[in-house]
Amino acid sequence: MPNSVYKIIELVGTSPDSWEKAAANAIDRTAKSLRDLRIAEITQLDMQIEDGKVKAYRAKVKVSFKYEG
Repeated sequence: MPNSVYKIIELVGTSPDSWEKAAANAIDRTAKSLRDLRIAEITQLDMQIEDGKVKAYRAKVKVSFKYEG
């Protein structure tokens, strides 16, 4: 295996439906602008609350991709 370098970025995805969809939204959007995504790690889950009800689910995600710089 050749030597490689990977960059890690942190994202926050949101969804009105679930944490799973929030995380998937973060990855789907990122995949449109970055190539060669490798690993995603969910680091935090939380919710936005409005008037005592859940307005949105949020997933903080660390994503690695191959660095080509």
